[in-house]
Amino acid sequence: MGAVFVGVRHHSPACARLVAATIEEQQPAYVLIEGPADFNERIDELLLGHELPIALFSYSDEHASWAPFCDYSPEWVAIAEARRCGAEVRFIDLPAWHRAFHDVSNRYADAELRYAEVVERLCREFAVDNVDVLWDHLFESEPDPRGLAEYFDLLRGTATADEGDSAREEYMASWVRAAVHDAGERPVVVVTGGFHTPALRGMLDGGTEWPEVPERERGASYLVPYSHARLDAFTGYQSGMPSPGYYQQVWEQGAQRAADWLVESVATRLRRRQQPVSTADLIAARTQAGALARLRGHEQPARTDVLDGLTSALISEDLTQPPPWTRRGTLQPGAHPALVEMIGALRGDQVGRLHPDTPAPPLVNAVQELLRTHGLDHEGKVALDLTDPKALERSRVLHRLRVLRIPGFDRTSGPDQGAPPQLDEQWVLRPVDGRLAALIEAAEHGATLTEAAGVALERRARHAQLQELAGVLFDAVLCGVSSLSGRVKEALDAGVRETGDLAALGHVLSGVLGLWRHDRLFGTAKDPLLGAVIDSGTTRVLWLVEGLHGGPAPADPDRLRAVAATRDAVLHAKSALSLEVEDVTGVATRVSEDVQAPPDLRGAALGLAWALGAQPDVRKVRNVAALGDWLAGLFAVAREEVLASTELVGVLDELVSAMTEEEFLVALPALRLAFGYFPPRERETIAATVLTHRGAGGDARGVTRLDAEPMVVAEALAVERRVDALLVKGGLA
Repeated sequence: MGAVFVGVRHHSPACARLVAATIEEQQPAYVLIEGPADFNERIDELLLGHELPIALFSYSDEHASWAPFCDYSPEWVAIAEARRCGAEVRFIDLPAWHRAFHDVSNRYADAELRYAEVVERLCREFAVDNVDVLWDHLFESEPDPRGLAEYFDLLRGTATADEGDSAREEYMASWVRAAVHDAGERPVVVVTGGFHTPALRGMLDGGTEWPEVPERERGASYLVPYSHARLDAFTGYQSGMPSPGYYQQVWEQGAQRAADWLVESVATRLRRRQQPVSTADLIAARTQAGALARLRGHEQPARTDVLDGLTSALISEDLTQPPPWTRRGTLQPGAHPALVEMIGALRGDQVGRLHPDTPAPPLVNAVQELLRTHGLDHEGKVALDLTDPKALERSRVLHRLRVLRIPGFDRTSGPDQGAPPQLDEQWVLRPVDGRLAALIEAAEHGATLTEAAGVALERRARHAQLQELAGVLFDAVLCGVSSLSGRVKEALDAGVRETGDLAALGHVLSGVLGLWRHDRLFGTAKDPLLGAVIDSGTTRVLWLVEGLHGGPAPADPDRLRAVAATRDAVLHAKSALSLEVEDVTGVATRVSEDVQAPPDLRGAALGLAWALGAQPDVRKVRNVAALGDWLAGLFAVAREEVLASTELVGVLDELVSAMTEEEFLVALPALRLAFGYFPPRERETIAATVLTHRGAGGDARGVTRLDAEPMVVAEALAVERRVDALLVKGGLA
């Protein structure tokens, strides 16, 4: 009989029905499926009785891929139907870790980008927006779709397989030849992506020996729970079909019932959001969908027929963005509520569940045992005193889970980069559906929690920018992982010496200082590599600051952070510095008096000198240009000194009071940024000082409390000023 080829689009109900019908008709000896051949001995795991969707997750070295299955995946239907008719099932593709998949995260990725030209031509011919609408028009809207083979032949006829696809097709063809030879007079059904099918038909001449399955040195494959949300997140380019919730309904109930379900689902979701949807709206949506289906030649309403009908019935105003199904994209912020709920309904909310007997990697059991041992296997809040060794170890377990992005473990407070030492942590533990899948996928990093967290941090460090390395180092310390710290510290020191990015430098310096100041908790006391980073970072900040010139510009919080980190280095890590305090003060004084330096940097430099003991001449503040930006710099670095100086607060009050209304409105954004460096209680202290300076009574707290947002008040003042100007101009004042 030979091979019977069925080209499919992955996650297509129409293709799944065709596969089922072909296997039922042919009663084959073998059913060969595009899938990783190294999983053949474990195909029974797929049939344990899972709740779909699930995915076959495979990893090796730094490469990982997923092969998702839902109820209407043609590959899944092929497995089930083959077993039902007694056929042998084989996956025939190269393993997912093979170099042919090096740039592919989802092995069921359609090759649409390589035949974009013919797809565009077909879309123009059929007057549709994109390949998804084209597919619905040709196949999903038809109860008995025809022409699939011709469609894939046309697409492949214009595209050239790349090196990876060529290797895969040669390998799959060798399985087909062996199966045909072994089956004798019985047929062999071959289910592969439509892009590959035309090539495989022409590769049936050759050897008939069963091919060997490549073996990998490292890595493994496991089943993981999946979800409709994850299927839809590929936006069509990787998983093949969008809108899994809708197509689940098409598969279970047919296109007409799916259309009714979509209308009802969108209406229900909108009503939950307190959006008005009347019965007349729903009747109009169904009527419009039916009319569009007939106009477009569909026997049953297609997905876009229903969506366009809903849009017409529920949205009367102009849209700020085109509907995502017309451009094959994602919703942008500010989308109409009806569009949001349409996309949510299309996506669906189904979450897969693995059968309890499904094999899991060692990391899953290791983590579950750790959670039980440390009393972290419950829901609720967890408070940790980090000076207690047992609590510190519990903290490290939780941080390792956080670094691996295992959901359900959220830290609400605790030690942070660049912050003063904090000796306690607060966590919230909660059950999350995706935890098991995340743990299985994290197993690519290692078999134990410590190993997995260390490998994940190592990979982050390998690709990190300078400002990110400090975060990696801090996470390594929080996790109690020391294996990568030396290399990261050396990379930090080298990057700090060479960088010209003041913002990145400030981020690194403040982060490393945080470790230096947390030495009692994390064992980083007097670490020579940390000290070297602090020393070179402080020197580099001063060098960059002194050479930075430019006219007035908005205050830059990032460079102000760098100056504040320099202050902290001198105050808290003096033993690590090769500079003397007088050297730092000298640079700060010169920058504060440099009229070519940006105003915020001049203020920060004055604050730095002040924080290190130099007494400023408060009277010079009266001559400062761009007062708001200058204050932002001063307050960022010398907040405590400002609070203690009633003389400076008085001078500032006089300067602000002397501003015209227009000058005040111009300066307001910078002033808000400047005073934002003070917490509420300290702002009350400043308000009390101002009241005293004016000789006025009153409650300082009431002065700092507004019923409206400050910017709203400012906008109102600006409107009033313009109105007054118009009245004067018209002689109506």
